[in-house]
Amino acid sequence: MHKSCSRPARRRVVKITEASEALIGNDPSRLTLGRFLNDVTAAYAGREAVVFDGQRLGYADIRSETIEIARALVGAGVVKGTRVALLMPNRPEWITAAFAVGTIGGVVVPVSTLATPAERAHVLRHSDAAFLLVQPSLLSRDYLDELTDRHPEIGTSVPGRIRCPALPQLRQVFALHGPGRGAIQSWDALRALGRDVPRELIDELADEVEPMDDAFVIYTSGSTALPKGVIHRHRAAVTQFWRFKEQFRLDADERVYSAQPFFWTAGISMTLGCTFASGGTLLLQQVFEPGGALELIESEGATVAFAWAHQSHALAEHPSAKGRDLSSLRKVSSDSPLGRLAGADGNAWGPGASFGLTETFTICSSIPSDSDLDLRSSTHGRTLPGMEIRIVDPESGAVLPDGEPGEIEVRGITLMRGYHKVDTEAVLGSDGYFATNDGGHFDDKGYLHWTGRLGDLIKTGGANVSPGEIERLLDTRADLHTARAVGVAHPTLGEIVVVCAVPAPDANPSEADLRRFLKGHLSAYKLPRRTLFLTEAELNLTANNKIRLEPLRKLALEKLEAEGAEIAGHRYHAHLEDTGRA
Repeated sequence: MHKSCSRPARRRVVKITEASEALIGNDPSRLTLGRFLNDVTAAYAGREAVVFDGQRLGYADIRSETIEIARALVGAGVVKGTRVALLMPNRPEWITAAFAVGTIGGVVVPVSTLATPAERAHVLRHSDAAFLLVQPSLLSRDYLDELTDRHPEIGTSVPGRIRCPALPQLRQVFALHGPGRGAIQSWDALRALGRDVPRELIDELADEVEPMDDAFVIYTSGSTALPKGVIHRHRAAVTQFWRFKEQFRLDADERVYSAQPFFWTAGISMTLGCTFASGGTLLLQQVFEPGGALELIESEGATVAFAWAHQSHALAEHPSAKGRDLSSLRKVSSDSPLGRLAGADGNAWGPGASFGLTETFTICSSIPSDSDLDLRSSTHGRTLPGMEIRIVDPESGAVLPDGEPGEIEVRGITLMRGYHKVDTEAVLGSDGYFATNDGGHFDDKGYLHWTGRLGDLIKTGGANVSPGEIERLLDTRADLHTARAVGVAHPTLGEIVVVCAVPAPDANPSEADLRRFLKGHLSAYKLPRRTLFLTEAELNLTANNKIRLEPLRKLALEKLEAEGAEIAGHRYHAHLEDTGRA
């Protein structure tokens, strides 16, 4: 049995990472946002930290501006524990504002720039945000108009005296550019509030912030219910900053392009924190746009690129892609379309062998990205120091031995403190473990194998099939833009596996070819009974561009009905009740 399943937790000081030792030794008191910024600035003061829209900022510049914003927030009335919401894209002000809030003991509430006005209103109210720092607009979105249209009181109140019944905790709003509007004050007005705040006071406040204090409330995407606010301590975030530097093998010469937004844990830890921990340079783009991203990667000599699967496809498929010199990229997933375009060495580097979630501020298992290719492609890493992972029977809760599939449960130093406004007892077990609703098992060498969300498992003919296993294989194909596997109801098999795929531009994949490809990797019962080709316009997406599975399942059913498909002796008719999914 894997040791994390059989041994009780021991209270001990956990070594943070090898990567952090050179700067902070093994001093856990350094695990706060303010001290982290101080530490990396001391080490890399003369180096370039951020490139954004013609600006080049060094680490010393970032820290200096952070201190000025911290003074301004203190002058505005932010105290320890105050929730400060950030509604901005990836830009230097997001970075300095977040570190400023953390330095003085406030709590950062990142707000998705993709959120609808209703979703944003839920986050602001539910988080008890007292302050909102906002960029007025982005692309076609005017956030100030949306805010005042939904909450007219904000547009008519006196600055500093907001009275908005729908957002009862909100006290002040500051906008990055332009003049104020009603209760919305300008960025210059915010900075002016810090003029009389002593610089020494910021250091005194920072000294009172502890690693176990709250640092973030991160809202999950929540496609079927209201998003939950995940409360994370300073320790979780900063530990992950150092972890990713170590796992990704980054150094101070890295120039990192990432399409990951800062309002999610991946963007905060994998992109921002990891780059700063390494002393590298962060190449920022407000909005992911493939042509602009390729220009930035080429002109700035990016050495690292992080992009989700659909973004990697968009980069590789852009008309200018093949004419670009991307030879500087040396750390990019070689099995991704962008990695193939850049000629990345498949044996050298790849970040995929890990498991994590928002509730653990990303990874809780991983192996270094330069590990053996076979391990990187076949496992989800080992349990990280300070974390404990076990596999349990989803029904009985009994701990299972190695090799037995079940539900992944986790606890440890980066686990959330809890969900905001939810009883801890309703979230964590009596022994402190969090049930992830993810399926997996350990092998006899201690490697975790994740098989997918338990709720997403397709049950066909009495067997469980993980959509993720199929999708990871299809993600390697250059002729597919995206592909998802869903379970469609069947009267005798329970469900059948159906793949819904969007071909890449100018590609013409066939259903038979995809089946032959999958047959070489999957057991017979896991093979899709059908592959349906769709257009991007047919996909129903969440605000953060995730494909909604229930509408996709319904669309697959409708297409099978429309063509009168016959599968395993059952013909699909144009009546939902015929399939048992009325």
